[in-house]
Amino acid sequence: MATSPSAAAVDPRRNAQAWSVLLVSTLAFTACFMVWMMFGVIGIPIRKMLNLSSTQFGLLTAMPVLTGSLIRVPLGIWTDKYGGRIVMAVLLALTIPAIWAMGYATEYWHFLVIGLFVGLAGGSFSVGTPYVARWFPKHRQGMAMGVYGAGNSGAAVNKFVAPVILVAFGWQAVPHVYAAIMLGVLVLFWIFSASDPAHLVPSNVKFTEQLKALKDPRVLKYCQYYSIVFGGYVALALWMVQYYVGEYGLDIRVAALLAACFSLPGGVLRAIGGVLSDKYGAHSVTWWVMWVSWICLFLLSYPQTDFTVLTVDGPRTFHIGLNVYAFTGLMFILGIAWAFGKASVFKYISDDYPGNIGAISGIVGLAGGLGGFVLPILFGVLMDWTGVRSSAFMLMYGVVWVSLIWMYFTEVRRTDVMAPHTAAALR
Repeated sequence: MATSPSAAAVDPRRNAQAWSVLLVSTLAFTACFMVWMMFGVIGIPIRKMLNLSSTQFGLLTAMPVLTGSLIRVPLGIWTDKYGGRIVMAVLLALTIPAIWAMGYATEYWHFLVIGLFVGLAGGSFSVGTPYVARWFPKHRQGMAMGVYGAGNSGAAVNKFVAPVILVAFGWQAVPHVYAAIMLGVLVLFWIFSASDPAHLVPSNVKFTEQLKALKDPRVLKYCQYYSIVFGGYVALALWMVQYYVGEYGLDIRVAALLAACFSLPGGVLRAIGGVLSDKYGAHSVTWWVMWVSWICLFLLSYPQTDFTVLTVDGPRTFHIGLNVYAFTGLMFILGIAWAFGKASVFKYISDDYPGNIGAISGIVGLAGGLGGFVLPILFGVLMDWTGVRSSAFMLMYGVVWVSLIWMYFTEVRRTDVMAPHTAAALR
């Protein structure tokens, strides 16, 4: 009797190896993301030291994101060709000297240049995504990519760890500690990861030919979705600590703790988003993610407002605005929504491009990363131009509108109101 595919897939040794690869890869991605988001905390004393404007601060925080975004497409291609284990190990090793050197920077241009090299860590996403996905059967790839993507929680780890080091030893100690952590993670990754020659995708396709995938309307649409759920997540993870300090006058440690209420669920719960995407489909999860984002960003966009009304008893002044608790609650919900959305977008990719996950995930990851690069700069420009801190959320609200409209016309309008079996039952 022939063995079923599901039965054949359950090989205890292979299954244990797959989970070992997944867990150690997730650890590596968490460390990379922690390093990638470093300026979200240490950027605050650096801003004060160098007397930077909001636009300059936005550029400072965005520089690592730029490199991490641009490198994603070639890393995805190299992962298909050479395997995720060797590519990830080399990437981790290359970032360590740059992270260490950050502690010795003194001028604005020093931080910008070193930030570009530190940003290589952000490219790890397009290495690990195809690497871990290929260790699991198709019906579990959403889960695997979701668990790996939970390494985004490195943004929250940064907010827990960096303020403690900063207050105790100064901001210069943070990159030195992070370099030591990255070295330890590299050793663990190499010991517990594995390679499978069957996962390699031999290809003579050039980099420029891979970019032709951008002509596919579906790829462009997934890029737009990801520029919100990932690009927006990165941008706000970098922006929130200084937002809390400026808007609510909080100490940097309290501000970082509250900012983690957005970063932590935005990373950890990505695995649940992967499971939901496997069960209900990428479209359904992404549609609801966009609507929840739209509502949260609408409320977050409203600035602190005082207005005077002429009543029968004379003028009365009223105040409208989110207090720190309501603001944090909305950010928490937004973080959960974007965690699910990051997983659902990549479920689209594994469904539509099973033989080309590395290259397509690299392109979509590039778009998401560029969103994370551009948005903090725009946040700073809007802040300098309007003086309104919530203008950052106004911008994000508009971007979500674009995705909702695009999704409606390309997916929702083409979906039957009733499934065929339901319509037949009602005849």
